[in-house]
Amino acid sequence: MALYATAASVLAGVESRRGSIKGLVYASSFQNVKQLYALVCETQRYSAVLDAVIASAGLLRAEKKLRPHLAKVLVYELLLGKGFRGGGGRWKPLLDRHQARLKAELARLKVQRRVSRNEDLLQVGSRPGTASQVPRFVRVNTLKTSLDDAVDYFKRQGFSYQGRASSLEDARALRGRCFLLDPLLPELLVFPAQTDLHDHPLYRAGHLILQDKASCLPAALLAPPPGAHVIDACAAPGNKTSHLAALLKNQGKIFAFDLDAGRLASMATLLARAGVSCCELAEEDFLAVSPSDQRYRRVQYILLDPSCSGSGMPARQLEEPGAGTPSKARLQALAGFQQRALRHALTFPSLQRLVYSTCSLCQEENEDVVCDALQQNPGTFRLAPVLPSWPHRGLGTFPGAEHCLRASPETTLTGGFFVAVLERVEVPSSVPQAEAAPEPTPSAAPRSKRRRQAVAPGAQPRTQQKGKR
Repeated sequence: MALYATAASVLAGVESRRGSIKGLVYASSFQNVKQLYALVCETQRYSAVLDAVIASAGLLRAEKKLRPHLAKVLVYELLLGKGFRGGGGRWKPLLDRHQARLKAELARLKVQRRVSRNEDLLQVGSRPGTASQVPRFVRVNTLKTSLDDAVDYFKRQGFSYQGRASSLEDARALRGRCFLLDPLLPELLVFPAQTDLHDHPLYRAGHLILQDKASCLPAALLAPPPGAHVIDACAAPGNKTSHLAALLKNQGKIFAFDLDAGRLASMATLLARAGVSCCELAEEDFLAVSPSDQRYRRVQYILLDPSCSGSGMPARQLEEPGAGTPSKARLQALAGFQQRALRHALTFPSLQRLVYSTCSLCQEENEDVVCDALQQNPGTFRLAPVLPSWPHRGLGTFPGAEHCLRASPETTLTGGFFVAVLERVEVPSSVPQAEAAPEPTPSAAPRSKRRRQAVAPGAQPRTQQKGKR
C-alpha cells in the first residue's frame, strides 16, 4: 500500500534529521494526511522496541530487499497497530512468513523487561530521552465537574487511584492504570507517561484538560479571585485561559488577545467545550491595546505567555531534532518582542500582579526579559517570591532571579518552562477591589466583529472569524 511506503519515507526523513514529522507528512502527496501522521508518530514512538524485535527475529537478514524503515512501519502495524489496512497488499504475505517469530520475540522482550502490556515497554528504558518520561498531567475542569467525580469515574473504569503524591518519585514510578493527585496543584491528576486520553469521554466533554503541570503554573500563580478582570495577552490556544476562567468561577472578565485568526477560532471551540462564559476574545495585537482604554480600567491581573522558541516542549524536542537550539538571530527577534510585550503590560494603570511565562529554556527569553522589565520600572514592580520549595529556580543572572521558576523533565518531571511573577510594590489608591463586587456573567453581544464572547457548549458563536501549548 502507498500508505506504508510513504510512512517509511517520512520516518527515514525524520530519523536522518531532514525535517519534522508534520513538515514531511504535509510535503508528501499522500491524501489522508491524518492517517499518515498518526502512523508515523506511533511507529517512531515505539522505534526502539521495533528495532529490538526486528533484530532478534532476523527479519532484515531473511528479507534482504526489505528496507529498515519500511520494515519498522510494517512490524508496527502487525504487532502494535490495528492490523494491515486495506488487506496489507503485497506486504501481508511477506509478514505472514515471519509473524510467529516476530510475535515470539515481542513476548520474549516483555518477559525480559518484566512488563505485560505493549505500552509498558515504553517505560523501561526504551524511549529516546527524558522528555518522553514526563507523566501525563490532566487538569480537572472545575467549571464542569469536581475532582472527586473525575476520580470516581476513572476508578469505575478500572484505574487505581493512589492518592496524593508525596514526591516526584511517586509520579516517576507510575505504571499501568495507576494515577495520582499532584502534591502542588489541587485539581491536577497524574497518569503514567504515554497514557493517551484523547478519546476519553471526559476529555471530549470538556471535563478534563490535557495540560502539562508546568503549563498550569502561570494561571495558578496569577491566582485571580472571582470577580476580577484579567488580561490574557497572547491567549491561543486557550488552555491557560480556560484555567483562568475556572479560578474565576466564570465570574468577572477575561480579555483574551491573539493575532492568529485560525488559532483564535480553535480557541473559541476549546473554551465553549470547557464551559467558559466570562471571556471576550479579540483578534488583536496586544501591543496595540491601549492601557488607558476604559474597558481595562479594572484589570489588576495580566497573564503574558508570548510567542517563544518552544525549546522546552517535550513533544517538539521529540518531533523536531534540534528544536532545543534556536538560532541566535531568532532568539534576538523573539526576545525583542517579549521585552516589548512585558514593558507594555506593566503600563496598565490598575495592574497589581503579572505572570510572565514561556516554554523556552533560553536565558535570552526568560531571565533577560524579566531583568529588562524591572530595570525599566525601578521601584514600581518586584519579583514575588513564589513556591519556595520548587526545586528548579531562575538562573542567577541578576539579584532576585532566584524568585523565578524553571522547569524541566530532569528536575521537575514536566516540560521545560519558565515562570516569573511580578507584583506592584505599592497599591495605587484609585484601584477598585475585585473582590468587592463579583460581576454576573456577561451576556451582551461582542463590541465589534473582531470581539466575541466564549459561548456555552451547544450554542452557536456569533462570529466564525478565524509558539504555544
